[in-house]
Amino acid sequence: MKVLLWHVHGSWTTAFVQGRHEYLLPVTPDRGPDGLGRARTWDWPAAAREVTPEQLRAEDVDVVVLQRPRDLELVREWLGREPGRDLPAVFLEHNAPDGAVPNTRHPLADQRDVPIAHVTYFNQLFYDNGSAPTVVIEHGIVDPGERYTGDLARAAVVVNEPVRRGRYTGGDLLPLLSSAAPLDVFGMGLAGLHERYGLDPERVGLHDDPPQAEMHAELARRRVYVHPVRWTSLGLSLLEAMHLGMPVVGLATTEAVEAVPAEAGVLSTRPERLAAAVREFVADPDAARLAGKAARTAALERYGLARFLADWDALLGEVTR
Repeated sequence: MKVLLWHVHGSWTTAFVQGRHEYLLPVTPDRGPDGLGRARTWDWPAAAREVTPEQLRAEDVDVVVLQRPRDLELVREWLGREPGRDLPAVFLEHNAPDGAVPNTRHPLADQRDVPIAHVTYFNQLFYDNGSAPTVVIEHGIVDPGERYTGDLARAAVVVNEPVRRGRYTGGDLLPLLSSAAPLDVFGMGLAGLHERYGLDPERVGLHDDPPQAEMHAELARRRVYVHPVRWTSLGLSLLEAMHLGMPVVGLATTEAVEAVPAEAGVLSTRPERLAAAVREFVADPDAARLAGKAARTAALERYGLARFLADWDALLGEVTR
């Protein structure tokens, strides 16, 4: 099939474009949100190719994967077709509901032409989807391999824009967590993090927007992965860390309680318990390694790439029949 989708979520798209289809990624001169094109920090196959809005008219698109309400408008404008009626479509929902949870209405609630594909059961449960058809296709990860060494007695966090997103991503918990062990934060938009939360630069290192392969190599050297995010769907960086073989310490919120089994680390809603767990793993490399192996086993079983691609093939086949 020729599958049209926008580059909205780089890590998710990295897995999706590993399939057996041709993936059309809109690109605009400014490479803005409506036309980011191919990723520059992930390795995507040649089957994921860039197309301009003008070129799209000449493409025989079989199905579109919508990820924002705006994508419906762009399909109408650029292709002259109506998603779900004369162009098969799926709406992929990456995010947990926001606002008046649990009463948040999904933007596509009550329409019947475009199924909503949630990435977690948490999302499906907490959104008010109305009478819209819904399905859950859990994440899949391109396996980076078991690379954990844990040779650095430090903790690692991956988060994007923690200053702007504030309590959503748990930035306010970093002072406590960094008191338990030196901490390295990886991600985009890290400028001002020390100042925002009064963090000691000697205790908290910042690694702004490293290439994915480089980040995986650095994560695997840290003793423990910390997931302080309060409100999200399910951080793909958490699943990547588990694939690497890292033990996990994180907040017992959203879908993390389903993703991380007890033997893979510690989940709790008590920040003091998380800090104690970080301290314990850093002090006990053998326990950290055992938990990391359990994390990798769990991640491979539930979030493997083959299952993810097969689930998407089934859904795309259904909507295009």
